[in-house]
Amino acid sequence: MKYGKRLRNEVERSFPEWRGEFISYKQLKKQLNLIDPVSRPRKRPRISIGEIFDTGYGRNDVNSMTVNVGFTRLLDEEMQKVNTFYIDKEEDYIIRLKELQDMEANLSCRKEMLNLQKDILDFHAEMVLLLHYSVLNSTGFVKIVKKHNKRAGASIHVSFMPRALEQPIFSTGLLYKLMKECEAMLHRLFLDQP
Repeated sequence: MKYGKRLRNEVERSFPEWRGEFISYKQLKKQLNLIDPVSRPRKRPRISIGEIFDTGYGRNDVNSMTVNVGFTRLLDEEMQKVNTFYIDKEEDYIIRLKELQDMEANLSCRKEMLNLQKDILDFHAEMVLLLHYSVLNSTGFVKIVKKHNKRAGASIHVSFMPRALEQPIFSTGLLYKLMKECEAMLHRLFLDQP
């Protein structure tokens, strides 16, 4: 199954309330399709001395560069959108974890403990969804950059990927830390049961 279709199916099945927060893979593909594909010769072409010193751009080169810039701009906008959503969720999760820890410290009865266990399990499940969100979007960015490089014959991988790998959506360390803390809380609560 193609990535775009798989992404749509996953969003509809698992993340309907987050629908607008995913990479707009379809829009990126539309922008990518505006780029004229590069035909790569099978053998290395002979280059004349005149071609080596030719610095002017032809009409198609300028058009291709404009479309390429549009694609890169859209890619950056999508990265910003996904990162903003991801960071906001992480910040919310830090606050919610602190609230759950405060509740754990102030437990007074078994009913509160059972409710807290349920809240922690629900919270953990939501963080697993955010992790899945991260994987789906990260995969989308890598795939669309790969498609761009194949189609355009030019590599934005060199400039985009190092920057992208430093983005919050690609680094899930904090999310894993929050999930581990939830698991530790659950472990403590289940051990404290009579």
